[in-house]
Amino acid sequence: MKTFQIIAATGCPTGIAHTYMAQEALEEAAKKRGIAIKVETHGQEGIRNALTDEEIKAADGIIIAADKDVNSDRFIGKPVISVSVSKGIKEPDKLIDQILSGNVPKYKDGQARAKYQSSQSSQKTSIWHSIYVSLMNGVSHMLPLVVAGGVMVAISFMFGINSADPQSPEYNQFAYYLKTIGGVSMNLMVPILCAYIAESIAKRPGLIIGFIVGMIAYMNGTGFLGGIVGGFLTGYIMVGLAYLLKSLPKQLDGLKAIFLFPVLGIFIAGFAMWFLSAPMESINKGMMSFLSGFQNSSPIILGLIVGCMSAFDMGGPVNKAAYVTGTALLAQGNYFFMAGVSAACIAPPLATGFAVLFGGKAYSASDRSAGYVNFLLGFTHITEGAIPFAAKKPIKVIPILMLGSSIAAILSYLFKVQVPAPHGGFIVLPIVTHGFLWIVAILIGAIVSGFLMAWDQKRTEAKDQQTIEQKQEKDDSKKLDSVLDIRNIFCNIQAASQDEVFRKLAEISKENGISINGEEVIEGFKAREKLSTTGMEQGIAIPHTELESIQKASIVILKLDQGVEWNALDGKPTNIVIAMFIPKGKGNDHLRYLSEVSKLLIHQEFIDQLHRANHSEEIHQMFIDNLQ
Repeated sequence: MKTFQIIAATGCPTGIAHTYMAQEALEEAAKKRGIAIKVETHGQEGIRNALTDEEIKAADGIIIAADKDVNSDRFIGKPVISVSVSKGIKEPDKLIDQILSGNVPKYKDGQARAKYQSSQSSQKTSIWHSIYVSLMNGVSHMLPLVVAGGVMVAISFMFGINSADPQSPEYNQFAYYLKTIGGVSMNLMVPILCAYIAESIAKRPGLIIGFIVGMIAYMNGTGFLGGIVGGFLTGYIMVGLAYLLKSLPKQLDGLKAIFLFPVLGIFIAGFAMWFLSAPMESINKGMMSFLSGFQNSSPIILGLIVGCMSAFDMGGPVNKAAYVTGTALLAQGNYFFMAGVSAACIAPPLATGFAVLFGGKAYSASDRSAGYVNFLLGFTHITEGAIPFAAKKPIKVIPILMLGSSIAAILSYLFKVQVPAPHGGFIVLPIVTHGFLWIVAILIGAIVSGFLMAWDQKRTEAKDQQTIEQKQEKDDSKKLDSVLDIRNIFCNIQAASQDEVFRKLAEISKENGISINGEEVIEGFKAREKLSTTGMEQGIAIPHTELESIQKASIVILKLDQGVEWNALDGKPTNIVIAMFIPKGKGNDHLRYLSEVSKLLIHQEFIDQLHRANHSEEIHQMFIDNLQ
């Protein structure tokens, strides 16, 4: 059996894009480190690449990058990092490095997940992440029913707006079946939402009671807000019951599962939800009325709100708040609100496609490929395709996408577009009222965002290129071969003493534009020698000075006719002088040049070759060849 050093589980509420983007990011980060990893995905098609018990047992650590329940209890006793799916996409290297560090707490038994996560300060997790995961678990199970049911209802309208009404002249039996079946699916929205929020918190006992509490919320008209409140209420009530009944003998486990938990759970959670229904219904209706009221009074403000919410996190909780509100209003027969929501969700991926078209080579080849693919994703209402672009420059790109989404939503409301389906993108165009104007609204928003993204990317690319060029120039200027000019290398120099060598160096520095003050150069070299000798071994000296009068960093090499006394380390005369001229304040350059030269002078072959050399060209080429 193959074992994996690290294993992971990814999952997002919709199970369409984030799930697999996190998988790819983690796999790429592990591949760069030569680490074996297996990533289990929790998408809309179910669990893929499922982790086995043996793989979990053998793994050194586990990464959970998910905004939904991934059955974390499998990992009890193992080092676990639990983060949102977006962190799996944005910070895969950091997560893997944290696992490899070994400084990861183990997932402990006997603790509620919220408590476990909130105790892990090193992972910066909190009770809020636990709540979000539970909420998104409910949303992810609810969405397929809403989408499927919504499309069924929408198709029924193709036979006539009243085609499902037996009393209408437009009545069509097939349309009646479509709308009835789709309506059943849509009506399950609240019970499913409630049940799977509770399931995420309290497992199977929470799921069962969650269905019942969700039905109470649906019957009493509390809408999706009632489903959310009921889900958390049920989940934590069931966790509390489990805690209170844990002291019962093990022989009564069966009784607890089939009698005590269901009866007590229904009694407590059911009554609690029933009495909460009245205020929840008022809140739900008030919120729906508030948002839908903008349609006629101020479609611009409504479009701005919906657009900003939809593009803010592109599939995250803020986006989902707008989307779920739209589906709830859709179930009430309000098709105007969803038109703006859908437009605002479709615009961001299309914007990235236009951005790479307008931006051309300012984007990398991989970005251009992703942008072109996003045209397809946008056409089918998959907002998440824009996330990689936003993740790279969130401060700039997200506001740009929010602007484009807002324009698309505002125009959709101004054009009085109606979209009776909660998903599908341009696939549902045949049933969209004013479908052409809807496309125009979306394209205008996407093109505006795409143009601004491309403009910003071109500016960034130009600035980056300029920075690279400046850095290259700076780096080039700091390379040893750039300060070693062949005109500053001299052979057969006559000098009887160290002072004469310094005077000769000063003359060369003035003649070749290295320094503007020869006397200061001489004093600088002498001052350095007073600190300690620069005479090395085997007849080589490396005098150096750092002065205001030095105009450019340079190295001057003198090969003397005869050796001079230099107080060298080996006591022998010096006949090769490698002098360094450093402008004031560039001491680091001095150390770097000295380091580079010193590296060459530890090789006896190079020293012997330097002593044998008789021409400036030969010496210059020696240094250049050895500095490549």
